[in-house]
Amino acid sequence: MYAVIKTGGKQYRVQAGDLLVVEKLEGEPGAAVAFGEVLMLGEGEAVTVGAPTVDGAVVSGTLLETRKGEKVKIFKKIRRQGYRRTRGHRQFESVVRVTSVAGAGKEAKWEGSIDLTPKVILNARARGLGDAAVPATIPTPVEAAPAKAEAAPKKKAAPKKAAATTEEGEA
Repeated sequence: MYAVIKTGGKQYRVQAGDLLVVEKLEGEPGAAVAFGEVLMLGEGEAVTVGAPTVDGAVVSGTLLETRKGEKVKIFKKIRRQGYRRTRGHRQFESVVRVTSVAGAGKEAKWEGSIDLTPKVILNARARGLGDAAVPATIPTPVEAAPAKAEAAPKKKAAPKKAAATTEEGEA
């Protein structure tokens, strides 16, 4: 069973178990998300089209993470005028795992488990760096700096030659 939903001004065709990247949604990772604007439901040859939405149909999911998307570069140039401007933009996006599609008296559920591992850690694992490459927390100054008790003792300062310069000045 599949559904066509509308969120963030865009339409997506989803099934139970799909991983969906949409415009930013409010909520913490692990929160339940429900999409009420279901435009179409389908199962095989049977298709239910809404006018504009299907009554009682809902697509449920779990919010996995909210992150920044790929960078879009904006480059402006006017030829022969020396005018060049480069800017960039990264849009916030949410990753959602679709857990169920329900409507028209039928329901399709996904029986898998939700993994809340962020994409940063997955990318590090894919490059063979493991979880150690991505620190879980920022180290505190106590952990980063060695203790003062372990530092080597300081050398005593050499005696000043102030007495020698006064004797020469008087002579």
